Amino acid sequence: MIDDDEKLCRLVRDYLAPFGFEVSAAHDGLVGEERVREGGWDAVILDVMLPGADGFEVLKRIRSHSNVPVLMLTARGDDTDRIVGLEVGADDYLPKTFSTRELLARLRAVLRRSHRQPEPNGSDAPLAEIVVGELVIQPEARRAALAGGLLDLTPVEFDLLHSLARAKGRVRSREALLDEVRERNYDVFDRSIDVHISALRRKLGDDARHPRFIRTMRSAGYLFIDPARD
Repeated sequence: MIDDDEKLCRLVRDYLAPFGFEVSAAHDGLVGEERVREGGWDAVILDVMLPGADGFEVLKRIRSHSNVPVLMLTARGDDTDRIVGLEVGADDYLPKTFSTRELLARLRAVLRRSHRQPEPNGSDAPLAEIVVGELVIQPEARRAALAGGLLDLTPVEFDLLHSLARAKGRVRSREALLDEVRERNYDVFDRSIDVHISALRRKLGDDARHPRFIRTMRSAGYLFIDPARD
């Protein structure tokens, strides 16, 4: 947890401990980023307002070397902080002041998304590799490669890509993607899905005006292009 509020860090540590979490805290942005660089963390809780470097700068530095799930804390909880955090690479956000129960639920959700999940029917059978032209998606390894080069995707971006590719040729609504990928209910107008899709397109080298992979379907959602039909 990277937050300069030492009392809050102790509260979170004490609350999460009975649920099997071991929490370590850093109270300076740059010190926290160095701790993340050392590796071995399952998730990071990152405040926006920090000494040394603010949370957005810390997140940029983390994303330059790690895809560890990051849950951001925003003092104001407004759209600006939230959207900027998602654009930089946050996996989820939580406005201050939050309930510890909601923090636990959000933390568990980002951890589930960062690891292999069983099929919805409960089967533990291996998930099939998906190949679309030069794009290869390996759900079991949670890896995706384009033209032989490994894509540097956040857990949310990978889940979005996998969800869209599994439904290639069929439109996926924003609500369906949010329910599946973020695992909780969102307002239908929540822009977070569009921010993640935009980041995913950049990493795929996709042009929204002339897409190779992801097409925006006005007022409907997104469609992963099926070359056999398109």
